[in-house]
Amino acid sequence: MDKYSEIRVPISHDNPSIKRRESKCVLCGKCKDVCKKKMGVAGYWKYDSEDIVCINCGQCANVCPVESIVEQDDTAALMDAINNKQKTVIIMTSPAVRVSLGEMFNYPAGEFVAGKMVSALKKLGADYVFDVAFGADLTIMEEASELIDRIKNDKVLPQFTSCCPAWVKFVEAFYPQYIPNLSSCKSPISMQASVIKNYFSKQIKVSPSDIVLVAMTPCVAKKFEIKRDELRGIYGQDTDFVVSVREMGKLLKKQKINFKSLKDAPFDEAFPTGSGAGVIFGASGGVMEAAVRTAYHMTTGGNPPADLLHFKKLRGYKDVKTATVNLLNKDIKLCVIFGTMAARTVLDKLKSKHFDMIEVMACPNGCVGGGGQPKQADNDSAVIKRAENLYHQDEIMDVKSSYENPVIKMLYNEFLTAPLSERAKQYLHTTYKKR
Repeated sequence: MDKYSEIRVPISHDNPSIKRRESKCVLCGKCKDVCKKKMGVAGYWKYDSEDIVCINCGQCANVCPVESIVEQDDTAALMDAINNKQKTVIIMTSPAVRVSLGEMFNYPAGEFVAGKMVSALKKLGADYVFDVAFGADLTIMEEASELIDRIKNDKVLPQFTSCCPAWVKFVEAFYPQYIPNLSSCKSPISMQASVIKNYFSKQIKVSPSDIVLVAMTPCVAKKFEIKRDELRGIYGQDTDFVVSVREMGKLLKKQKINFKSLKDAPFDEAFPTGSGAGVIFGASGGVMEAAVRTAYHMTTGGNPPADLLHFKKLRGYKDVKTATVNLLNKDIKLCVIFGTMAARTVLDKLKSKHFDMIEVMACPNGCVGGGGQPKQADNDSAVIKRAENLYHQDEIMDVKSSYENPVIKMLYNEFLTAPLSERAKQYLHTTYKKR
């Protein structure tokens, strides 16, 4: 056990997400402070235990003032794959990345740089660049269907969202009695990876074993997620590596790619982009809002009204938000949370306060405040600006709901059959376990 565990968070030598560079640590205690007060992890398990409890969120790295705690670096493995001409390298980028990568190149916080990002990744050597907002749309098709099924058939409620791996691990470690409440849906990254390895590989006539699939994310917990045994597909681990925004920014600089001089390029056509609902996944409340849009359509056959396309009560920089929406002639109670310490306060009251669906993101304001995002002196301001630009992108997009995405429709017609079908469950759903 770490001899300084009274001051700082202990980090196991095999942690897939973060590591500590001992020579740099100044024992300031900021890592333990955020882990205890914001994440509700430090102080909630016995420090004399040999098993270190970590939900891999990376917030300790975000607050470390001396770069002692950093993410595990997977950029060398990425470059090895790019330099191997026998491999087809696919990079898929999370929704929140498009409004944060520019900060690594002195753009203002929240600047939208999706086009330059795609150009940079192609220049780096990626064969394909895909948008994980597409995977977010896929997640919503399954998750909204699951919510409707739970409500109609008196199954376990509330349904918890499952796209944040740090939150999922938090439930497994501290609230295992609520594992049945977690949506069985894989995260957008893991859904999209499964589709790429099992469907897209056949479209391009490349063996899945010759595809190196890399997720570029704001999240270092994804480095843990992709290694979960429950997510292994028939070809092994679906996503090969996860590279954070910070890692990618440093790599592009190392490769002398002049980011600001690049012309905009579109995502590749197979999974060209997601809907506005998929894009707002990167902000706290975005998953819930996206799910409500599609659940409304699935239960009424109509398109959601304007107030559900701009669901004000689910937006904003507040760690717990609640709202009610009418579905299936019932008042469906919703709760949106960021920060797993805030989640503790809600979970501890669940027996006396009912919700039908709860969204939890571990990081500040959701993925926009992820543990692999660029560090800013005023982090609160930065994550607010990133979220605001994601909502702005949603407002200017023609396709606003997941069920409207034409490529999603094609994928169900050609491969998945229907939401919650046996094939969809095989490729898009997973299980969890007590830790």
